[in-house]
This record gives sequence, C-alpha cells and structure tokens, in this order.
Amino acid sequence: MRTLITGGAGFLGSHLCDYLLDRGHTIVCVDNLITGSTHNIAHLAGNKNFSFVEHDVTEPISVKGPFDYVLHFASPASPMDYGKYPLETLMTGSLGTRNTRELSLEGGARFMLASTSEVYGDPLEHPQREDYHGNVDITGPRAVYDEAKRFAETITMAYHRKHRLDVRIARIFNTYGPRMRLGDGRVIPTFMEQAINGEDLTVFGRGTQTRSFCYYRDMVEGLYGLLISDVIEPVNIGDPNEMPVIELAMMVLEISGAGSGIKHLDLPKGDPKMRKPDISRAKNLLAWEPLTPLEEGLTETLSYFQELLE
Repeated sequence: MRTLITGGAGFLGSHLCDYLLDRGHTIVCVDNLITGSTHNIAHLAGNKNFSFVEHDVTEPISVKGPFDYVLHFASPASPMDYGKYPLETLMTGSLGTRNTRELSLEGGARFMLASTSEVYGDPLEHPQREDYHGNVDITGPRAVYDEAKRFAETITMAYHRKHRLDVRIARIFNTYGPRMRLGDGRVIPTFMEQAINGEDLTVFGRGTQTRSFCYYRDMVEGLYGLLISDVIEPVNIGDPNEMPVIELAMMVLEISGAGSGIKHLDLPKGDPKMRKPDISRAKNLLAWEPLTPLEEGLTETLSYFQELLE
C-alpha cells in the first residue's frame, strides 16, 4: 500500500506514519512545518519506505502517484495556533482539502479527512452524536478552525456524491501523548510544562468545563479501523470518559509530584463548556473503543516532556 499523509510531521500525523509503516505501507509525508516538526519524523529518515516532502497543501500537490490512500491531517489544531494562523487554517480546510481530494480522485485512492469535535462548537447536546449539527459561533475567534473543518466535511461528501470518491471522515476528540508541542496552548502540554517548571497551573474559569482525553495509541487504532472499514458517514473517535478541567489539573499535579498550586484565569470567549463523544457508531461499526486509562497515558506523556525539556 502506498499512502500520502498531509500534516505527517505533526503530533498525530507522525504517529500515523509509524503505525502504517509497521503495517507495510510506503509513506509519503507532506507538511509545511508551520506547526509540525521534523523532530517528530527524524527516526524515519533512514527508512526506505518513508519520504518527506515539505509543501503547503493550499498549493496544488505535485507528488507523483498513484496512491492507495490519501490522509488529510494538515491543519493548525490548537486554539493558540489557529488564532495565530487564522487564514492559513481556513485555507487548509478549504483549498487544502480540495487539493488532496483531487489527488485522491486522479489515482482512485481512498480519502480520509481528519475532522474534529470542534464541528459541534459549544454543544447544546450532550454527549455529542454524529447526527448533531452543532452550535458554532461563525464569527467568533474559534470559528476559523470550526468552520474550516465543517466545510472540509461538506466538500468531502460532495466529491463522494458527485465523483463516487471513496471517503472516510473521522471526527477526532481531544487527543494527547508524546510529540505534542510544548507551548501549543492545549491543556495537557500546558499543565505539564507548568508542573515541570514548578509554576502554578493555569485553569480557565472555575475549571468546571469538561473534556474527554484519548491517548494517541488508542486514537491511531480507531483511525486505522475507520480507514479500512466500509463506513462512509462521519465517525466520532475519542474517549467518552469525561472529566472537569480542574480535576485534570489535580491529576497532573499528583502524577508530577509538583508542589505547584492552581491559578484561575478568565474563561476565553467561545470555550466549550462540555465535550464528550458518543462513540456508539465506532463501537458498533468498527468494534473500537479506547483502552488506555488516563493516568497511564498522562504518566507516559509527562516522561516524554521531562526528557524533552532536559
């Protein structure tokens, strides 16, 4: 199998490169490195089945095919990143999705879109099922990411209906683990960097807003299950074990042994009050559910960040 992965030098994309290489795929990794890093794929440099192309997917992709699979995982993915790169985020979701779709269409490759739980916005339905249409503030600061992914899903299904393109859509919920970028603004790397440095952990609001965290190994297994399935409709991939952010902060302090406290900051505009996937579709159609306990995943992630900072 020959597979192209956009965003393949990012946190999740690089783990997908590893996973598919282990299953005999030849991988072409495409990334413009605005949020990805060659550090994440440095260990693959000598692998004859792996190649890296530095390229912005908002420009036409000239990599020679054919491919069996095209996986579109390119995009800034944290509020800080898409706040810094708002137009790039929108263009990656629109032009980038079109360009990768055209590449799939040319060679008859199966296409997978990395969508997100952010398509549900600040949800009024809980937990979130795939048939929930969301509650997105289309002019708010987070909308560049939310709407980019919503549009990407729309154009993906339009290509499927018009051109019979074989597509898969993964709605990815909060994922964490090694190769996340310190300072990217997401809650787990932020808490861990603060704990390691002996700083107070910054919690927005009272910390009663909830999130569900899926370890990268479980996520990659779910994504692969969807990729090789016959499921066309969007599928939530995430961990349904929901917890308040304040409890996550306490867990990080306990695991790290830090003597830090907790500092409360104003809640950012548009920050979702709750986030929890209904994974019934993934369970029934993919026979998948996450298995890694949060404490185990956090411990492994903390070790990675400690080594990185040393």
